[in-house]
Amino acid sequence: MEKAPGSPSVGGSCPQKTAEILSSQYGINLFLAGLVLTFAWAVHAVGISKSHLLSYLITLMLIQLLWMLWYLCRSCTQRRLIREKDTHAGARWLKCGITLFAVITLILDSFKIGYYVDFSNCLSAAEGIFPVTHAVHTILQVYFLWCHAKDIIQSFKTLERFGVIHSVFTNLLLWTNGVLTESKHQLNEHKERLITLGFGNITIVLDDHAPQCNCTTTTLCSIFSQGIYYLYPFNIEYHILASTMLYVLWKNIGRKVEHHQQHKTPFKFHGITVGMIFGLIVLISTIAKVVVYLIQIGRSKNKSELALTMFYLHAISVLALMCTAGIVALLIYRLEDRSLDNSKNPARKLDAELLVGTAAGSWLLSWGSILAIICAQAHPKYTWYNLPYSILVIVEKYIQNLFIIESIHRKEEKVNDDIKTLRIVTISRGSTLSLTPSYKEIYNGRAARDHGELPYLLHGSICARENDGAKAAASQANCPAMHSAPEFSFYSRNSVTNNKRRILKNIAAFLFLCNLSLWIPPAFGCRPEYDNGLEEIVFGFEPWIIVVNLAMPFSIFYRMHSAASLFEVNCKT
Repeated sequence: MEKAPGSPSVGGSCPQKTAEILSSQYGINLFLAGLVLTFAWAVHAVGISKSHLLSYLITLMLIQLLWMLWYLCRSCTQRRLIREKDTHAGARWLKCGITLFAVITLILDSFKIGYYVDFSNCLSAAEGIFPVTHAVHTILQVYFLWCHAKDIIQSFKTLERFGVIHSVFTNLLLWTNGVLTESKHQLNEHKERLITLGFGNITIVLDDHAPQCNCTTTTLCSIFSQGIYYLYPFNIEYHILASTMLYVLWKNIGRKVEHHQQHKTPFKFHGITVGMIFGLIVLISTIAKVVVYLIQIGRSKNKSELALTMFYLHAISVLALMCTAGIVALLIYRLEDRSLDNSKNPARKLDAELLVGTAAGSWLLSWGSILAIICAQAHPKYTWYNLPYSILVIVEKYIQNLFIIESIHRKEEKVNDDIKTLRIVTISRGSTLSLTPSYKEIYNGRAARDHGELPYLLHGSICARENDGAKAAASQANCPAMHSAPEFSFYSRNSVTNNKRRILKNIAAFLFLCNLSLWIPPAFGCRPEYDNGLEEIVFGFEPWIIVVNLAMPFSIFYRMHSAASLFEVNCKT
């Protein structure tokens, strides 16, 4: 039986599969141990303090730092060797995104150091060592990902599998720690706001981990303590992005790839003006909504209800527009006859799995809200807006996932070899007006499409070829311009294709900005799942809060990951 392209050699398949299984089990146990320790700290288990959790995380980061230094040193000594690269992994825009989040994470670490200095009398040494270690870890990891995210490791494979998977689960634990810390802060604020909505029958017990001593500088302490929680969303996104990039690196270890040149598709603003304008309107209105929501919620019962009503109406409008845009894009795909690319691609496979997997978080919350509305005995007016909102959340993610997954699996259109060698002569009224751009411009897609000039086909043949420029002018008299519709079939097909592509690019740009907009509210504390109070009455306060705290991080990550995928779709379209 013929071996499929891209598969590893038969001789090395069994040991490498064993190493993959062993390393994955090591990573899972590493993660579960940290998860249990995190849970024990969260519920104030006897004998478990925050210093124990931080000491565990510091140890994991130090081990990862040693492995990254080993890998970087070995790469420097083998710089002259030709290394295989996965052209689909570690895109430049993804590296720029993780760098931005990393910079904000470093600011967060500096705030934590300042917080430790102010409360040093009653904080453990681990709380001062952790932000310093984390800052060093962040700087080195971003450098590592910039230089080696595309690597396909072919030496020391067993050792590297353990090193990479250790890095993956270290970042996942740091993500979990950030999510838990930020969720506890949001929960405390939520408990204080419930009284203003009239839910006084819910027991309010604050989960307080504040240091038991006075701050040396009150003003600075307030700035550091409040600023930390506004920066956590960026820290959370940083670690989840790092873990996904490292996971792709782990999957690529020992992989055999076909050697072909990947055509680069840079992002261009040309042709997406409509999508960008509507997307920016959604983004600006969302920021305004979040500001008003955070100011009004908890002030009084009437103001809180108005804030919730405003949130639901705005979200319903945005989700309806996103559903419409997604359906239009899918209809365009149904009209096109283009095959899908089913070749092995770990980065693309992970993108699709993350889209569906993380969407389940918001689907869970939406179905919970729908059931609460149906089963509740009393319905405040604002809760009825929650019903269409929850339904649209489910439908919108369903449609958007179909659009993104099909887009990243569609094969790119190949340029005909004959077109690459032609220099087309445009003809108007029997006279030559100008020569169209050269082969390089045609191949890069800047010919005809951008200037509105398309080649005239003369009875199935081209009037002029690149090497026959002089003959072309002489033969124009024998090349009559044609005016009948069938003879302009090439022009028509190309025009329709360009229009479809322009629509798809505008839809991708619009959805990209919409997903960024929908990431902002939950990431910065605008969470009606906490504040409307109906679900807490139906399911009970603690059960519903547990569901929200488990599902919300996945819902937040979904929006950022969707935005990243849609950016790639826009570049590819």
